[in-house]
Amino acid sequence: MGLLAREGYELTARADEAEILVVNTCSFIESAQKESVDTILEMAEHKKFGAAKKLIVAGCLVERFRDQILEQVPEVDAVVGTGEVERIIEAVEGDLRILPAQPPAFLYHDLTPRILTTPKHQAYIKIAEGCDHPCTFCIIPELRGAFRSRRFESVVREAENLAAAGTREITLIGQDTTSYGEDLGLRDGLAQLLERLAQVDDLLWVRFLYAYPNRATQKMLETLAAHPRLAKYIDMPLQHASRNVLARMKRGSHGDAFLKLLERMRATIPGVALRTSFIVGFPGETEADFQELHDFVKAARLDWMGVFEYSDVDNAESFPLDGKVEPEVITERRNSLMALQKKISREKLRALKGRTETALIEGPSKDNPLVWEARLQSMAPDIDGKLYLTDIELPNGEVAVAGDVAQVHIDKTDAYDLIGRVVEIEPRLPMRTQAAVPTSAPVEKLTRISTGAALRVIG
Repeated sequence: MGLLAREGYELTARADEAEILVVNTCSFIESAQKESVDTILEMAEHKKFGAAKKLIVAGCLVERFRDQILEQVPEVDAVVGTGEVERIIEAVEGDLRILPAQPPAFLYHDLTPRILTTPKHQAYIKIAEGCDHPCTFCIIPELRGAFRSRRFESVVREAENLAAAGTREITLIGQDTTSYGEDLGLRDGLAQLLERLAQVDDLLWVRFLYAYPNRATQKMLETLAAHPRLAKYIDMPLQHASRNVLARMKRGSHGDAFLKLLERMRATIPGVALRTSFIVGFPGETEADFQELHDFVKAARLDWMGVFEYSDVDNAESFPLDGKVEPEVITERRNSLMALQKKISREKLRALKGRTETALIEGPSKDNPLVWEARLQSMAPDIDGKLYLTDIELPNGEVAVAGDVAQVHIDKTDAYDLIGRVVEIEPRLPMRTQAAVPTSAPVEKLTRISTGAALRVIG
C-alpha cells in the first residue's frame, strides 16, 4: 500500500469504486485459505460487472497455488508472491499476466513507504521474516522463506519515527521474534533491541509477539522486568503439553518443562501477563494426550489462551501422519479447553475489580458507539480482551480521546473483558513534526486501488 501511494495511486477500501483490485491472501490454515479464495472470486465479479479493470492476487496463496490461480480464475491479471512485494507497481502498470516466481526474500526497512492501517496511537513493526523451525504442522518456511532479521538500526529508526508522529504503543512481530539478530551475529538480539526501544521517548508500551519456548532466555526476561516501557506481557505459543504430540510436531519438550518455564517467567517479571495457543486434534493425539494438555492448562493458569483445531495442509509434514482425529472429536476438545480457560480468565480478572489501572484509550467501540474501549498493559491489541469505558469525562469537563493514557477505575469484570471509567487523564504529549511514513504522492496518477481484502497471517 505504501509503494502504491508513493507512486500517486489513490487507495480505497471500496471495491465497487476501484479500477484495480489487490487481494492480499493467507494460506496458513484451511479457513484462511478458503477466505482468500472466496475473496478472489468475489473481486472477480467486480471486474466482470463493475468498474474494475485489473485484478491482482498477492501474498501467501500465490506461493502455493500460483499456476492454479491463473488457470482457474482467468479474471486475475497478475500474481505477486511474498518474494515479489516490491514489484507491485510493475504488476499494476504492466501487461504482465504473471511475474516470474522469486524465492521469498523480501524484507522491508525503515525507508520503505508504509500506510498504517492501525489507529495512529498503535502500530506494528515487523522485525524479522521467515522461519527455520521444522514444525510439522507449519508451512511458513515455504510461504515466507528462511529466517532473516531486519537491521537493528532500521527497526530503531522506524520506532523513533512512529513515536515522533504520535504512536504510543509498538508491537514487534515476526514468525520467530525470539531468534531476532541470530543471523546478524547478535547474541540475545531481541533483548538488546527491546532495551534500546525502551529508551525511545513518547512511547508508552513496547511489546512483542511471539516467543518460541526454548528461545525465551533469562536475559530477555530480565530485560522485560527492568524497563517500565516494556510491556509485562509474553505471548508464547506452546502448541501442546504432551511429550508424544510435541515430538510428532517436531517441537520437543513437555508440560512439566513448560510449567517450570512459566514459573521462572513469573518470578523474574512480577505481574507478567502470559498468553499461549494450542493445537488440538493433531494426528496421533490420544485421549490420554489431550487429558495431559487439559491438566496442563488447569495447572498453568494462563491469562489468555487460544486453541486452534488442527487442519491438514497437503504439503505440511504432518499431512501423511497416521492417527487422524475425527473432526467432531477435535471440536469437542477445543470446546473443553476453552471452557476451562474461561473459568480461569474470569477468576484472574475478578482480582482487578475496584483497582485503578493505567490504560491506553482506543476510541469508540465498533460494537457499540455509545461505549468506548481501552486496553491495559496486559491486553495485546486485536487478540485479547478489552476494557469497556462507561465514562470518559472527568468532573472538570476534560474528555479522553483516542490515544490518551488514562487512569481507569475497574468497576466490573467478566470472563474476558473489563468495565470501568476514566478517573484521570495524563498530560498529552506535544505533537512533533517528524513523519512516520516516508511517502510522496504525485497528483498525476489517481487511479483508485482497492486493497481492502487483506487477511492476517496466523503463525
